[in-house]
Amino acid sequence: MSHSKSTVTIVFCEGCKWSLRSGWYAQELFSTFKGQLAGVHLKPGEQGEFQVWVDDRRIWCRREDGGFPDAADLKRRLRDAAQFEQSLGHCELPGKD
Repeated sequence: MSHSKSTVTIVFCEGCKWSLRSGWYAQELFSTFKGQLAGVHLKPGEQGEFQVWVDDRRIWCRREDGGFPDAADLKRRLRDAAQFEQSLGHCELPGKD
């Protein structure tokens, strides 16, 4: 099935110095979803804010989801939100919820 490419936006607090973490997440997403993303945008946000959006759908909120996602969880959420039909390999082993 063919899908249009999704855009990921990572909104982060500059004052909390979360730009490096955000860049690392962007790198992880690009390496996993080669050729499937239109882009990953890093966007400074409000104090204490960390959110990840796929197009117009929020898939992570630090305040609501309790901290930061591990890379495997973020990749699963992105894959499911963008409806990519791909296995994530070791990220999908039993007990990796």
